[in-house]
Amino acid sequence: MDFLEPAFMQRALLAAVLVGITAPAVGIYLVQRRQALMGDGIGHVAMTGVGLGFLLNSSPVWMATLVAVAGSVAMELIRAYGKTRGDLALALLFYGGMAGGVLLINLSPTGSNANLSSYLFGSLSTVSTEDITAIGVLAAFVVLVTVGLRRQLFAVSQDEEFARVTGLPVRALNLLIAVTAAVTVTVAMRVVGLLLVSALMVVPVAAAQQLSKSFRATFVLAVATGVTVTLAGTVTSYYQDVPPGATIVLYAIGVFIVLTLLAAPLAKRRARAAVRAAADCDTRCVPATRRPTDDVKV
Repeated sequence: MDFLEPAFMQRALLAAVLVGITAPAVGIYLVQRRQALMGDGIGHVAMTGVGLGFLLNSSPVWMATLVAVAGSVAMELIRAYGKTRGDLALALLFYGGMAGGVLLINLSPTGSNANLSSYLFGSLSTVSTEDITAIGVLAAFVVLVTVGLRRQLFAVSQDEEFARVTGLPVRALNLLIAVTAAVTVTVAMRVVGLLLVSALMVVPVAAAQQLSKSFRATFVLAVATGVTVTLAGTVTSYYQDVPPGATIVLYAIGVFIVLTLLAAPLAKRRARAAVRAAADCDTRCVPATRRPTDDVKV
């Protein structure tokens, strides 16, 4: 347990727990909406905010949050109103955000390739006390939204037209999902990195879906998987001196593979049980009007 002694590891582990909770909590709605790669696009845009933070000598986390939120709102509006040119507009937004971030970081007095790498792929030693404060506040917002409004967000993610008919503010909820995803990206960038955060939002959810079919069980299992892999990846990164973001994502993919292999036999047993139940019903569940003993004498 010597990894708990350094102060930077205590901060990194706390950040890892917060990331492990928030990323799958938002990712389950993105997966339901078939927007699994939205986090990746927001990560590209957030790079501009990181660059502005360095250039203006302010907190890169808070600046990235502001820019990512603005970018996520733009993405949602393009998705809702964009037609034939929507994909092109999103591509310009994604790659423009990444290019702008790289340029601004290199123009700033304190910018360097090392700083850029830590934001792209995560870094344990760079998580500061100020970062923990910002991550904690943002994570609380994400949990409050994803848990407190889970019924409304699930309804919108499942079927927008039905949600609109029931009277839900679909447009406002869609924007709220986009903003929450943007906040999650900035929460995770110090541990996982902007280029890999989308995987942590999606893979634990996909892994949980292998064993669970209900929304509540999938949510709980996905969050548990996220916390497990982020902690395991952070500790492994400390001992093996490897990038934490890549290690966490590989652990998450490993969990997905294991659960998929475990789920296959269970699915076959359930299918065989369903077939046997149907066969039993065919032989025993005969309607009263068709019973052989009900012969009518003319």
